[in-house]
Amino acid sequence: MDYVELEIPSGLQGHVQCLWRLRDAQMPTHAQTVYPDGRCELIVHRAAPMRLYTLAHGWQTQSHCLFAAQQRTAIRLMATGPVDCIGVRLLPAASALIAGHRLASLVDDIVDMETLDARFADQLTDACTAFEDAKDPQALWTLIERRIAGEPVDPQIARATAALDACHGQRTITALARDLAMSLRSLQMRFLHSVGLTAKEYARVQRLQATLRHLDDNAESLSQLAASAGFADQAHATREVQRLTGLTPSRLRQALHAERDGDAALQMAAAFVRGQGGNRERTKGVSP
Repeated sequence: MDYVELEIPSGLQGHVQCLWRLRDAQMPTHAQTVYPDGRCELIVHRAAPMRLYTLAHGWQTQSHCLFAAQQRTAIRLMATGPVDCIGVRLLPAASALIAGHRLASLVDDIVDMETLDARFADQLTDACTAFEDAKDPQALWTLIERRIAGEPVDPQIARATAALDACHGQRTITALARDLAMSLRSLQMRFLHSVGLTAKEYARVQRLQATLRHLDDNAESLSQLAASAGFADQAHATREVQRLTGLTPSRLRQALHAERDGDAALQMAAAFVRGQGGNRERTKGVSP
């Protein structure tokens, strides 16, 4: 599975984290797991759309152009053919610039972009086609800049998400509000409106991401990992990780390490979790 990220133009750095592409010429045979990271995404399937599993609807085939809203637990995807996805990962505080007032109501959902903005969905699909044909993302950048770059994000909420990212979610929301000179109520309301999660939910997701990176990269014991990730003890870490991923920390570590040796079950999750230090390449220019 090939996963690459392209760096973004300076004019979008307050709104977009990265442009990414995920490809696998051979259809993955396992259901894939993806863990929440606190980011909403625009996703275009250039090949066969994947199937998404939800408790409410079971397995359903996705649309070609998607808005992936905030997720609070792991999602399961199944390829229906070779995989080729192009995604725009938004910064947390920019999420409402795409979904508007519906953002918080879309939590734990991945919706057809046409239901939010049919014209923009067509333009996004066309821009991804141009990216593929010309091996140049400029048309995509131009579209995103026209759509959101001129719109301001809430600067206090941008600071709040950056602070929670930096401490891996290990800060109380009361302390965060105090640091930002905001009332607790104002922080909670503005955070939910801009990000699509409550501040407490977002902090929990960032702590999960830090735990996943520790499990993947670090040989320390699970009790040490629990302490470094800010959990009260190993039992607390086990409960929280299992609630968010469906696996205990021990099983998750085994699965991530098995993926390095060819186990396909966590290929997609591992690609996203590993970031710059893992099996993905960062490039400024064009997709290989």
